[in-house]
Amino acid sequence: MRAMPMNEGEAIVVDDFMPARRSLRVAVVSETWPPEVNGVAATISQVVEGLRRRGHEVQLVRPRQGVLDTAAAEERFAEVLLRGLPIPRYPQLKMGLPSRRALLKLWSTQRPDVVHIVTEGPLGWSALQAAQHLKLPVVSDFRTNFHAYSQHYGIAWLRHPIMGYLRRFHNRTACTMVPTERLRAELQAGGFRGLRVVARGVDTKLFDPARRSEALRRSWGAAAHTQVVLCVGRLAPEKNLGVLLAAFDAMRTIAGHTRLVLVGDGPERASLQRRCPDAVFAGVRRGAELAAHYASADVFLFPSQTETFGNVVPEAMASGLAVVGYDYAAAGQLLRPGIDGLLARYGERDDFIAAARRLAASPEFARALGEQARTMATRLDWGRIVAAVEAEYLAAMCSRLLPLRGQMVPPRPATG
Repeated sequence: MRAMPMNEGEAIVVDDFMPARRSLRVAVVSETWPPEVNGVAATISQVVEGLRRRGHEVQLVRPRQGVLDTAAAEERFAEVLLRGLPIPRYPQLKMGLPSRRALLKLWSTQRPDVVHIVTEGPLGWSALQAAQHLKLPVVSDFRTNFHAYSQHYGIAWLRHPIMGYLRRFHNRTACTMVPTERLRAELQAGGFRGLRVVARGVDTKLFDPARRSEALRRSWGAAAHTQVVLCVGRLAPEKNLGVLLAAFDAMRTIAGHTRLVLVGDGPERASLQRRCPDAVFAGVRRGAELAAHYASADVFLFPSQTETFGNVVPEAMASGLAVVGYDYAAAGQLLRPGIDGLLARYGERDDFIAAARRLAASPEFARALGEQARTMATRLDWGRIVAAVEAEYLAAMCSRLLPLRGQMVPPRPATG
């Protein structure tokens, strides 16, 4: 199988997929992919790798990330690179440009069994149009709360139009996979149909307490008795980082030997450095280096209220950290209060700060929560998650075929 970079309207010379032999030919369309750092890229890369391990052929359609970016071609995996532009306020990410004609040509030559659209930008919309024209089954993901982000960037008036677009987009697919039951209920109330709960996993071999590094802690100015508070994510308005600093200040009033480490970058970095000059700003970290930062901390504070899931929560749990989060998204789904983490009522700033103070007052309690969090995280196997995604592919393929015979697809049990 050969990967070919493409631009809108250019000729395509491609090889066919290998014969299925009980495998599926899956076209995955995403406007973000590693090495870009965000939850969508991290999650879909795990899904793609899991599909390959299960013997499926994956064709990844994405924007070119830079002038040196080249299309990968490996066993059961090929990339198709299309044109893209930087996303406003997220210049490190690309937004795919409309590419309907290019995708029609591609999928007429390499016809997939199912199309999986990960993002809802111009490239995702083009993929939806092309797939429907070719009568290909389509599934989609709801992965980013663009409608929630709008209020943090001075465009709250766009919330309803954005939700209208997203609803029209997803209601044209066979199903939309969401990570939590709470999000499913919220979207269903907003008129979304075909919602399926498919959870997310975590790599417990990478994120492991065994990666704790005393040398790294010393570089942060942390002694053996210092409680290190960690936050991982984009340093941006929608992450509610003012609550993070308030919670950390409250912890320091109880335990003076407390250190704050922030992993990530973004437009709020300079402001945060002015407000908390003693904090460690570690920048963007990946792979084993990121895992060591997790494991070398003690407490994980996650004040965001705009996540569809929040992959950093299971990563922190797998690393053996005591987690404080709001009762929604990944924290609300995974944490058992007082057993493997602490939850604050959604939107209740004082609840969040009180939970952080509780961990500062009892490092022993924090350690016990972290140990139980690790145990819980070991159950979040990516193999089960990928199998659930595969089941949605098969159901979408059946829903495309059975109506032609006057039949109905039987209801499926909830996954996740």
